[in-house]
Amino acid sequence: MYIDSLELQKFRNYETLSISFQNGMNILYGENAQGKTNILEAVYIGATTRSHRGAKDKEIIRFGEESAHIRINMKKRDVGHKIDLTLRKNKPKSGEIDGLSIRRSAELFGMLPVIFFSPEDLSVVKNGPVGRRRFMDMEICQLSRLYYTNLQNYNKVLDHRNHLLKDMQMKSGFSDMLDVLSLQLVKAGSDIIRERENFLNMMNEIIREIHRELTDGKEEIFLKYEKNVNEDDFEKVLKDKRKMEIRHGMTEVGPHRDDFAIIVNGIDVRTFGSQGQQRTAALSLKLAEIEMIRKILNDDPVLLLDDVMSELDSKRREALVKRLGNIQTIMTCTGYDEFIRKEEGHSKLFKITNGTIQEEANG
Repeated sequence: MYIDSLELQKFRNYETLSISFQNGMNILYGENAQGKTNILEAVYIGATTRSHRGAKDKEIIRFGEESAHIRINMKKRDVGHKIDLTLRKNKPKSGEIDGLSIRRSAELFGMLPVIFFSPEDLSVVKNGPVGRRRFMDMEICQLSRLYYTNLQNYNKVLDHRNHLLKDMQMKSGFSDMLDVLSLQLVKAGSDIIRERENFLNMMNEIIREIHRELTDGKEEIFLKYEKNVNEDDFEKVLKDKRKMEIRHGMTEVGPHRDDFAIIVNGIDVRTFGSQGQQRTAALSLKLAEIEMIRKILNDDPVLLLDDVMSELDSKRREALVKRLGNIQTIMTCTGYDEFIRKEEGHSKLFKITNGTIQEEANG
């Protein structure tokens, strides 16, 4: 799986853009705030319909415009495919796959599996549970369209239920409606809990050997699912905590409060690990993502690296490059550092300057 070309219109700081990639290493370099990350963001949105930054569509559309367009031409098992996505300020985004309109965003997931790796991802281990839940959700969504649908349904029900709980602080008589929403929450939430548990079980099979290699066999890693509630107890716990939830005006039970612990040599590195251990664990998570997609989808993902090489020491860089193999990689960096000089002989180089792109000959 690889991307042949990317075309943009009215996207971020790009009036128009057309760029052709090779099936290997592609390096976008230039000073900060020139538009390098915007290219990676466009690929990610084209594959998942959402920004890795969490940005809204109206923030992505070029200033003064009403819409933006992303087109990705790709090859999947030597068969050409085209993804078209249109973002609008005041309307939902619309998309096509090979010229056929898609009805739901879920239809895009798995079409072009991508893995985004940025310096912020190196903090996913030590930061709060939101980032780790997002890590699970985005990976599972690319492996299972059903999970994406369940996650959407859960979040909608959760939002409705929270609004109802706030209303119940002021008025009575909504108990029947709360019962209905609670059952819907349990149904969608139970599916999410099962999928996350299966995902972490599979990740443990993969990540153990990767982490051993990164640490020269000195460390053992284990991902422990910290469920907020067990699937079998979900409905009962909601009933038990109803009065408290009404008092607080929010749903306090469910997978929206899940987390997972990262245990290295018996120690929870989220709290007690050194910075080096935390960064190595984060790299192990990303490398395990690559292997997970290969295992489940029997294909390679596209890897998007946003200035991450400058954050890794030489040993971790080498470990990452070793795992890349023939995976198409699109990476950004600020200049000709040691890594680029080493890779430029077999990489495709692009210099980005204030929203313009210039392809450069290999060294």
